[in-house]
Amino acid sequence: MATSHMLQFVVFLIFFLFNELSWASDIKKFPLLMPNVHPDRDEFYVCTPIKIVGDKDFYIVGFEPNATMNVVHHMLLFGCSTPGADAEYWDCGEMADPASDNGRLKKASPCGSGSHVIYAWARNAKPLKLPDDVGFLVGKNTPIQYLVLQIHYSKKFPEENTDNSGLFLLYTEQPQSKLAAVLLLAVGGVIPPKSVTHMEVECRINERKTIYPFAYRTHTHGLGRVVSGYRVVRDDDGVDHWNLLGKRDPLTPQMFYPVFDKTPIKYGDRVAARCTMDSSSRDRYTEVGPTNNDEMCNFYLMAYVEEGNPLETPQCFKPGPPNYSWESDHLNNIPDAEASSLY
Repeated sequence: MATSHMLQFVVFLIFFLFNELSWASDIKKFPLLMPNVHPDRDEFYVCTPIKIVGDKDFYIVGFEPNATMNVVHHMLLFGCSTPGADAEYWDCGEMADPASDNGRLKKASPCGSGSHVIYAWARNAKPLKLPDDVGFLVGKNTPIQYLVLQIHYSKKFPEENTDNSGLFLLYTEQPQSKLAAVLLLAVGGVIPPKSVTHMEVECRINERKTIYPFAYRTHTHGLGRVVSGYRVVRDDDGVDHWNLLGKRDPLTPQMFYPVFDKTPIKYGDRVAARCTMDSSSRDRYTEVGPTNNDEMCNFYLMAYVEEGNPLETPQCFKPGPPNYSWESDHLNNIPDAEASSLY
């Protein structure tokens, strides 16, 4: 009897290892790295593209960062229909000052058309592997014909020093049954000095699709204390019900974390986010912008669809304080204490 059980175990182990190796053999790794760029000034944004093979579909199933926070402030990976420039790399600071242009690099946005955020990294975040059967579809039958890596370098490099930080993309040509996308909620506005300010955003899902959230990421600069994101459903009596998707101290590693609530988000539901910003030690107004002297308030929600294509409009933006708030947008039953505290 013992021999029979041992034989069954060995057969199971061989079957398990074969399947694992078979799965792993389908996964390939592609380096998307900066081509030895030289950041010649502080707060330098630079982009580099790759063109996807035009006659194939590929599924990105994981991301391995090749960067450290002492060198790189943050990275963004964009899927584009066309890149922002026809160059090996270019200056892609969204709010770059033309006066700082030394003529060495062309200035352009990350994407020329069809911009989609696929991945984001900051503060020594760890690698990310997507759930089984989930992938970002890029290539032949998609609007994503290019991948563009954007890196923000906070500090100027010494002369002759270059950098090749970036990402290793894990991908397969094996079709994945669930297609992934990232919904970005972003806030503009101004933060007064010596204050605690809420920066808020809310958008309704207007596409007749069901999305399944599985990961979230937060991003602010130095004033951020708490970032929280919600799925909001209004009942027949007009009462809003808030389901917490994720909440994080944004000054911890800014990786994608598993969502708190995997309930599907459907047509008519709302997604909302709040950043609690503490400027009690700052004597000046702080605007939203790309540098460390500015601020940002972003909540990224990674989700998949089981049928059809992901959301066609994967971005949501509100003007923020003092011109916009959840209350001004007529949301009710707001979980004020929960949304502003880590506990």
